[in-house]
Amino acid sequence: MPAPVVVAEIVRSGFVEGHHYGSLVALAADGSVEWSVGDAESQIFPRSCNKPVQAVAMLRAGLELDGELLALAAASHSGETFHLEGVRRILDGAGLDESALQTPPDYPIDDAARDDYIRAGGVKAPITMNCSGKHAAMLATCVVNGWDTATYLQPDHPLQVVIAETFAELTGEPVKMAAVDGCGAPLLSTSLVGLARAFRTLSVATDGPERRVADAYRTHPEYASGSRRDEARLLRAVPGAIGKAGAESCYAVGLPDGRAVALKTDDGAPRARPVLMAEALRRLGVGEMPGVDAAALDETGTVELLGGGRPVGLVRAAF
Repeated sequence: MPAPVVVAEIVRSGFVEGHHYGSLVALAADGSVEWSVGDAESQIFPRSCNKPVQAVAMLRAGLELDGELLALAAASHSGETFHLEGVRRILDGAGLDESALQTPPDYPIDDAARDDYIRAGGVKAPITMNCSGKHAAMLATCVVNGWDTATYLQPDHPLQVVIAETFAELTGEPVKMAAVDGCGAPLLSTSLVGLARAFRTLSVATDGPERRVADAYRTHPEYASGSRRDEARLLRAVPGAIGKAGAESCYAVGLPDGRAVALKTDDGAPRARPVLMAEALRRLGVGEMPGVDAAALDETGTVELLGGGRPVGLVRAAF
C-alpha cells in the first residue's frame, strides 16, 4: 500500500497536536473516479457499510420488508426503544423470537439509550447489539426460503452465498478477502472505489431491491442509524442521499445524481469519520445544491475538542 496520507488534523488551542491518516474517493455522476486521496484501490473491510448491500441481497432472496423495518435491516441501530421494537416486529413476522438471534450480547451503542436501558435493569442482550436488525432480517430471509436458521452465519449457508454474489455484483469487484465481522456475520472485502460504486448503484436505482433499500434510508434515517446520530442528520440535510458508517471509521454516501464518496481512516478513529465526509461533500459542492441544508451539513462534520469543559479546538479535515 502507498504511504499513509494525512487526512485530518487534531487542533488544540491553535496547536496541531496530532493527525489522522486515511483514504477517500469521490465518484463523478457517471461512476468514474473524480478525485481520490490516499489509497482507494487496495482492499478494505467496509464493516457495517456493507449492510445496505446485504439488505439488497436479502430482498432478492425473497425478504418482504419495506419502510422503517427495511431501514432497520440495513442498520447499525442505536438501541433506542423504537429500534428494539422494530427488531421484534421483524422476528414476529417470521414466527421467531429473540432466542434465534446470534448477535453477541451487548448494550445499546447510543449513550443515552444505554443509560436508560441500564437504569431500567437491562443487561447485555443479543437484541440490543447494534446489528440485531440485520440478523433478524437474515433469519426472516431464511424462513421465507426454508433455509436452516441455526446456521445462518456460516459462510457456505445459502443466505451468505447470495449475499456474497450480490456484493461482488454491486461493488464490481470479486471478493478477495472474507473474515468475521464484530456481529459474527461473514465480512466481505472490497476497495473504496468498489464501496462507492455500490452506493452509487443504490442511489440512482429507479426500481427493484436497490431502490427499495435506498428509499428506506431516505425516508427513515433514524431507523438506519439513530435519532441522535450524525448519519441521520446528514441524510436529513442532503435530500435524496443514502449513507452508512461502519466500524474502523468507514463511511460511504451516495448522492441522487450518481456521485458517491467512500472513506476510511487507518487508525479507525470514529471522530474523524464525519469530519472527512462533510468536507468531501463540500468539496463536491453539495452544500450549494438546491434543497440542501448547508449549515446542517457543516454541523455533522463538526467535532470539537474540550478543555476545562469548554471548546478549545477541533478535528479538521486536511486534504
